Amino acid sequence: MAAELTTTKLNAESHLLLDQPLLRLPYELSRKNFKTVQRSFERERDVVLTTLKITANVSLAGADPSECLKALDHMINRVKVLKRKMEALHEEEQILHQHSKRRIQHLQDLYTIPSLADVKYDEWSRIRLNRLIVDYLLRGGYGESARALAEDKGIEDLVDLDVFVQCHKIEKSLKNRSTAECLAWCTEHKPMMKKTSQNLEFQLRLQQYIELRREGKSVEAVQHIQKYLAPHKDIHETEVFRAMGMLAIPPDVQAEPYKAMYSPTRWDDLAALFVKTHHELFSLPPRPLLHIALSAGLSALKTPACHSAYASSSSNASSSTTSVCPICSPELNELSRNLPYAHHTKSYVENDPVVLPNGRIYGRERLLKMSERVGIGEGQVKDPTTGEVFEEGKVRKVYIS
Repeated sequence: MAAELTTTKLNAESHLLLDQPLLRLPYELSRKNFKTVQRSFERERDVVLTTLKITANVSLAGADPSECLKALDHMINRVKVLKRKMEALHEEEQILHQHSKRRIQHLQDLYTIPSLADVKYDEWSRIRLNRLIVDYLLRGGYGESARALAEDKGIEDLVDLDVFVQCHKIEKSLKNRSTAECLAWCTEHKPMMKKTSQNLEFQLRLQQYIELRREGKSVEAVQHIQKYLAPHKDIHETEVFRAMGMLAIPPDVQAEPYKAMYSPTRWDDLAALFVKTHHELFSLPPRPLLHIALSAGLSALKTPACHSAYASSSSNASSSTTSVCPICSPELNELSRNLPYAHHTKSYVENDPVVLPNGRIYGRERLLKMSERVGIGEGQVKDPTTGEVFEEGKVRKVYIS
């Protein structure tokens, strides 16, 4: 039985431990957007200024005016393309700012709620539960269901639909044995990937090489290893040497490590590596937030009695009690079996505790009333948990010191 709450005061800081990714992801996306703008502007600036300088020098040297005009038109077209790209990135940035503003307001609302008993806390908790469910659905690949739920609850700005949909799409393409989408993603996020400890792009190039060997394209395989794998031999020396050795090893080999390298299961490993890299890149937890919240909640309620052989009437036919503990329910009992117990600093006992011969302790008045209600004879008491019957004279008073 879980300990009763000693206070209903709301501690907002402890609640927000679970919501750090809520603000982290828009921040990472905004930073990526800014870096893209910066790189695009600097690249076009350098090209335009260089072309303009060359055109001016050629014009002063008496070149054909039509060639100068053609060069100027080319520069104008490049600037127009840059402008359209900047406008699209600006719109994306505004959306990210809108998401961040809505999320900050959602978290700020928690600080205006004085206690856990306030009806506003129930409303806030319901929104968070919907967010956790959407996050769980997105991680499981149920993008349409997640989108429908988010739209129905009006929390589109509080969840990251597009990010997870794109992640699942690339993960699925890898499982379908295609590296094109993932390599494009790596190219797009290459500056950000420098801070990660994963070697996703190298593994993708290695898989491309393996597929060339599987198809018997030895010439293309040699060209591929020289272009994409050999430059990384200082970091991935073992993998590069093994890849070179594959030139003499057929795909049906049974010797390790080449058997594992040719194995189709490498595609599943690549998909898992991509998801891990993606989540690390955007500071997302590897597990669904719903799992984290559920584990914390189950641990907070769990006690040794929850997995006792006499937990409740649902698991013991001779028991005359009905437990209202959620951990003792058939739905959650097995799920919480391997979780740690709650840490309780206080014990709660009845005013008149007595101990039965089997060592179980109950309140005397409650024990007698329950025994009378189930029809036990006079002078006897029944253990409401185990169903054992004892003489009333064998019941001993408990003194707590």
